[in-house]
Amino acid sequence: MINKEYRALRVYENADGDFERRIETLNTLDLPPDEVLVRVKYSGINYKDALSAYGNKGVTRQYPFTPGIDAAGVVEESSSPLFNPGDKVITGGYDLGMNTPGGFGEYIRVPASWIVPLPDWMTLRESMIIGGRGFTAAMSVMNLVRQGVKPGDGPVLVTGAAGGVGSWAVLILKKLGYTVIAGTSSIDDSAEFIKKLGADSHVDRSVIDDRSAKAIMKWKWAGAIENVGGNVLSTALRACKPGGTVTCCGNIFSPELKMTVYPFILNGVRLIGISAQNTPLDIRKEVWNKFKEEYRVELPGIVREISLDELPGALEVVINKKNRGQVLLKHD
Repeated sequence: MINKEYRALRVYENADGDFERRIETLNTLDLPPDEVLVRVKYSGINYKDALSAYGNKGVTRQYPFTPGIDAAGVVEESSSPLFNPGDKVITGGYDLGMNTPGGFGEYIRVPASWIVPLPDWMTLRESMIIGGRGFTAAMSVMNLVRQGVKPGDGPVLVTGAAGGVGSWAVLILKKLGYTVIAGTSSIDDSAEFIKKLGADSHVDRSVIDDRSAKAIMKWKWAGAIENVGGNVLSTALRACKPGGTVTCCGNIFSPELKMTVYPFILNGVRLIGISAQNTPLDIRKEVWNKFKEEYRVELPGIVREISLDELPGALEVVINKKNRGQVLLKHD
């Protein structure tokens, strides 16, 4: 096995219960004994990464640990016939960055079944600009389309539209010809960013977080890509057009859903759960390939690249829900 030192973000649980983040030098021999060793070139930065980095035991059970649920890089060593040294690859989801050391280290070692060969039309950097955020958005849009929500049916709501998944969802929906309502907590904090995305309208929490006791509301959208959970998900469902579809992939506001069944049994609204983490490999390849043409979009200056030394500060922004667009970790 290759014996190399490498740098990584390491998260420690202190005796007082606090969590500390350090950049340290580790060794590839200490990685899990899986099939493929990958030299990581890029990693995306996601909310789940921030949860791991700040000690959320629902994401990462044991510390010290290296987060990073996305990674793209080059194979350095492989015991699998599927991959050879020099192959460019993408990996994400499954247990990477949760309980298996992730892309915030310069090396990872993972099962071959977790890896997708990098498409020949895509660079490693492009793959992590998309990353888990774009992948989840693409899965959400794909499911919305397959449930029959068409551009002519009415606008589509995207909640958390200033975040990673939300911004990708807005861009993809606009590429496909949909009218998009971008929902964010505050218009003042995100108006300029939403304007860059090209959404047709921008609404704040007063619209997407309805606190009335209405079991069903007058419909405002034909479907929704819902990314934050809690009462915002309830609102998306209660104000959805009869026969419409709402996808759900996040719980940054709350994991709880308190509402009646009436939107489902009276209006025939469909709720589709999106689980990018455990997506089978054949569907992963299908989703990635949609970015070649159908879902390929121009990113309007919303990508920021950082170094490993800048990562702790970037994670603090994410955990405080102040991030905008895509933040990309580039390893030296």
